[in-house]
Amino acid sequence: MNNRELVIELVTRLPEDTPLMEIVQKIEFVAGVQEGRKQAERGEGMPIEEVRKLLPQWVADSARVARK
Repeated sequence: MNNRELVIELVTRLPEDTPLMEIVQKIEFVAGVQEGRKQAERGEGMPIEEVRKLLPQWVADSARVARK
């Protein structure tokens, strides 16, 4: 499935009254996941052990940003 088809499928699954910013966030999330998969296929990225160590800080940072 190409990127255009992926976005069309994503948007058609959302409720009709979904705010535009939420649609953008969902598209950005999917794009990030795809990029992460590509990096993993190339052997790039971070070992899972390191991710587990960093995850609590990422969650805390994300919660701080969301409160702003």
